[in-house]
Amino acid sequence: MEFSERTRLFDTVQRSALSIMLTDTTVFRKSIAALPLKIYQAGETVLAAGHTTGQLLILRKGLVAVAKEGVEIARVTDPGAVFGEISALLDQPHSADVRALTSSQFHVADAAALLQDPAVLLYVAAILARRLDGANQTLVELMVQVDYPRKMIEKTAKKMKGLLGASGVHLPYAGYNLFN
Repeated sequence: MEFSERTRLFDTVQRSALSIMLTDTTVFRKSIAALPLKIYQAGETVLAAGHTTGQLLILRKGLVAVAKEGVEIARVTDPGAVFGEISALLDQPHSADVRALTSSQFHVADAAALLQDPAVLLYVAAILARRLDGANQTLVELMVQVDYPRKMIEKTAKKMKGLLGASGVHLPYAGYNLFN
């Protein structure tokens, strides 16, 4: 077997192994099984924005709300959901508040130690990739929703400018492109 064929075969096997690790959470579950559990009661703060805990929390069971700047952005019930990963990866304080809505159990780990485990890193990377994909899809939907009314407003403003322009009245700019 030539070098290039061996390289292609190795790349294929490596990609297959990575795909299996990303989709099979068994490896991750085994990594966290021995971690201590912490229980938060309904209403308790699990993580506070602006604070640093150095911990990763992995939801075992329960329901939590995630809020940024007082706006709830998610409710999470999925066992295996990870909290504190952005803080740990970026070495910065938590960027959101996480509050228990029901009695919730978390596996608690030292973030620096746990992130040395390749299975954990792949699991966290897959979670972040799914979130980024979802955020991108939502952004596109929002842009489409905002763009249509904006174009209608610009069209109407241009029409009004044309109607009023002959009388010497000028419309204020107000952020709309009236000169195209």
